[in-house]
Amino acid sequence: MYALVDCNNFYTSCERVFDPNLEGQPVAILSNNDGCVISMSDEAKVLQLPFGAPIFKWEGFCKANDIKVLSSNYPLYGDMSNRVMKILEQFTPDVEVYSIDEAFLQFRGFGDNSQMLQSAKGFDFEDYGNQIRKRILKWTGIPTCVGVAPTKALSKVANKVARKFPKETKGVYVIDSEVKRIKALKWIKIGDVWGIGHGLKKRLRAKGCKTAYDFTQLSDHWVRNTFSITEWKLKKDLEGDPKILLDEPKNKRAIATTRSFEYTYSDIDNIKERISTFAASCAEKLRKQGSSCHVIIVMLSSDRHKKDTEQYRASKSISLSYPTSSSLIISNCAVDAVKSIFKEGIKYKRAGVIVTGLVPTNNHQLHLFDAENPKHLPLMKSIDSLNTKYKSHKIKLGNQDLKRTWKMRQERLSPRYTTNIKDIIVVK
Repeated sequence: MYALVDCNNFYTSCERVFDPNLEGQPVAILSNNDGCVISMSDEAKVLQLPFGAPIFKWEGFCKANDIKVLSSNYPLYGDMSNRVMKILEQFTPDVEVYSIDEAFLQFRGFGDNSQMLQSAKGFDFEDYGNQIRKRILKWTGIPTCVGVAPTKALSKVANKVARKFPKETKGVYVIDSEVKRIKALKWIKIGDVWGIGHGLKKRLRAKGCKTAYDFTQLSDHWVRNTFSITEWKLKKDLEGDPKILLDEPKNKRAIATTRSFEYTYSDIDNIKERISTFAASCAEKLRKQGSSCHVIIVMLSSDRHKKDTEQYRASKSISLSYPTSSSLIISNCAVDAVKSIFKEGIKYKRAGVIVTGLVPTNNHQLHLFDAENPKHLPLMKSIDSLNTKYKSHKIKLGNQDLKRTWKMRQERLSPRYTTNIKDIIVVK
């Protein structure tokens, strides 16, 4: 059996944990640079504030409807997400973190999984789901919904049922019979099925599929020949035959750090500082997965939304003779690259650094005449250790901004209650 545990309105819930005045109030969370609405509470949804609404156009609407608007507090959300995932590991060792606010769990040995109708015999998954919800709520204050079913795709469906009907399900729904499976599939629309995007939805609707159940009635041969093995696996999963398994952690083949600036920059100094910060972030991610890179790609572009200004976009690739994960080397190469593509008179809004050509740090082909400075490896290890210990990037390169990692417009930012000692709640 599988379970999908999903945190309800996660960003809003994180804010409400530390600010109880937000309970029952409409709340909207903004994207990077306070651009548009990316998350909201149920109360804000009722008021029909649209997702993706640019706040500069909807500011009056939010004030008129008393909607509390907040900047994204990523350190807080990341820390709260990590706490939730650690709790889930207490219920089963098989946990796949699917996103910041949801995770798949697999229950091996919890009853007989050979047949769907027998999968829940001898074990009360509804009670187990309630235990998961109660522990997460008690230990973190985050409300969740739990969907349990014989496959990952069906657990997604079960979770949607639990979320849609909280009073009837009490936040937990278990698909443990053919009757429940068919009823749930006939209820959920084809466009709401996990893994079915806009393009696939249009093609399936043209075939007469209005619900997930209609999709499962198509022949395996037609689905396999018309689409691909991915859609066929999804169909079998919805039928109760597990074909989509838990993902095992894999090292990435490329690592990217790209950001929009809080303001447009025309001077090379500010851009060099941003590129250095992005490069250092990529290097840190490389070291976390035990990899080194052979290629560094730097991108720079103007603000495409300002049609009245000159548009410019460029990129530069640098190949290294030896692989490295050193922040010093990657940063220096990235800065050199951005200097070569920088063009005077352009207002730049976005930049990025990509490292690729990845190989294991402890097992790669050596260069006969060139090699990395042996002092870099212990230096990077010490920097990572200190930054991990103090939960903040205290140690930086000299050409980085020492005050902030990401320069974003965050005029409505809440305190970092769990990651900054200065923001910790004081009990009077």
